[in-house]
Amino acid sequence: QVQLVESGGGLVQAGGSLRLSCAASGDTGCIFAMGWYRQAPGEEREMVAAITSGGGTNYLDSVKGRFTIARDNAKNTVYLQMNSLKPEDTAVYYCNTVPYQPNWGQGTLVIVSS
Repeated sequence: QVQLVESGGGLVQAGGSLRLSCAASGDTGCIFAMGWYRQAPGEEREMVAAITSGGGTNYLDSVKGRFTIARDNAKNTVYLQMNSLKPEDTAVYYCNTVPYQPNWGQGTLVIVSS
């Protein structure tokens, strides 16, 4: 299994930026793709962005052009740069493999105020 620790969340005003980090440990050698997911209060968890080991990326339509996912394979770390944040981006953000494994991290809370 892979252990995941997210960080970098916080409170930001609309239009602001945050950079999330996710450190992976454990059985990381088998990971092909990593993703950032989010869950807003009362909503289903959704995948926001994904990146393959080769650097291919995919984004949720609502974040395209605003969010950028990146990974440092040597550090087993995945990042999510979030710009032009909107109140509807408020959620707990998680990273996980794609497809996701059952072992989720604690997530990091992002609150965007209007």
